[in-house]
Amino acid sequence: MIFGAFERMVAFRYLRARRQEGFVSVIAIFSLLGIALGVATLIIVMSVMNGFRADLLGRILGLNGHLGVYAQTGSLGDFDAEAAKVTRVPGVTGVTPLIEGQVMATSEIAAAGALVRGIRPQDLRRRPLVADHIVQGSLADFEDDRVAVGARLARRLGIAVGSAITIISPQGTATAFGTMPRIKTYNVVALFDVGMYEYDNSFIFVPLEAAQLFFRLPNAVTSLEVFVADPDRVYEDRRLIAAALGGHVRIVDWQQANSSLFNAVEIERNVMFLILTLIIVVAAFNIISSMIMMVKDKGRDIAILRTMGASRGAVLRIFVLSGASIGVVGTLAGLLLGVVFTRNLEAIRQALQKVIGTDLFAAEIYFFTRIPARLDSGEVAAVVLMALALSFLATLYPSWRAARLDPVEALRYE
Repeated sequence: MIFGAFERMVAFRYLRARRQEGFVSVIAIFSLLGIALGVATLIIVMSVMNGFRADLLGRILGLNGHLGVYAQTGSLGDFDAEAAKVTRVPGVTGVTPLIEGQVMATSEIAAAGALVRGIRPQDLRRRPLVADHIVQGSLADFEDDRVAVGARLARRLGIAVGSAITIISPQGTATAFGTMPRIKTYNVVALFDVGMYEYDNSFIFVPLEAAQLFFRLPNAVTSLEVFVADPDRVYEDRRLIAAALGGHVRIVDWQQANSSLFNAVEIERNVMFLILTLIIVVAAFNIISSMIMMVKDKGRDIAILRTMGASRGAVLRIFVLSGASIGVVGTLAGLLLGVVFTRNLEAIRQALQKVIGTDLFAAEIYFFTRIPARLDSGEVAAVVLMALALSFLATLYPSWRAARLDPVEALRYE
């Protein structure tokens, strides 16, 4: 072993300070707590940031295609033939004709802005993010003039399954008496809650034929949603789709459509990592200060050990072990605390909300209805190794000073 039995015995004895050396022990305890809190905080925050990105990506790509195919101007005619061409492109797993339009949704008691999505009933039923999160009603009745509405939008309008919802288009119809708004009333057959505020609060799914009639797009759609096998290879898929369609379309992939959002998440993630790493660095400096004070207090003991035959290497290893023990214990405690806290993050949030009576995670602000967290074993290992490395490096200078101590000078005035 690197450390002998004698060296381990002396190192751990030095960590149990006597009364007159209590201040050194207090600093060591605070160093240990600093490293533990730093490691735990870093694990928790990085896990939450990973969860945010994964959930955001999963919900965006679960409700939207990986690529959107649009006409250069206006709408896409003969869309079934275009969809067939795209389907034959290698790597494409599905193509969905879609009509999108901003509307005003009204009920008997309220009104709100909404986004109508016209989609074929069979295509909507194949969307797991929607089909598996129906909280009221059923998509089996999604046809003709029957619609599916986001649960939060339904609450704002005060409607439920079986209620009527009126949709008003801002693009009116020109008549001899002026422009008249387009108005249509639909029956609500399903409410969905996908867990993302933006979608649950604004989306209305309408059967494609009904949407074509309402938006006056006979035999046309506004876009084709394309799903591919590997979302990270959309650039290559985009090139192949453009070639298959003859280049007379405009193609937007999910990275372009959401670039600002994902860039902001990535920047925030990196900045938080750097800021929270400083907690561990400060704790490492506390180890240095506590070790230097220990070396100063143990000067006579070091001199006696040297005169009894202990080598400089043995003295160095004694103090390295003393300091590194603080870092190892603190890191392991932080690892345990961070993993346990992350695993129970949502339960802890719910308990705190009940105690203080305040919503700690408003869906209107954070997009999600719960705090997402995803532990990455590689990142957790990197945090643990970084903390151990900083703790070990923090012990080198004080241990080197202890090893270089001259026994004669240390005992001269004793």
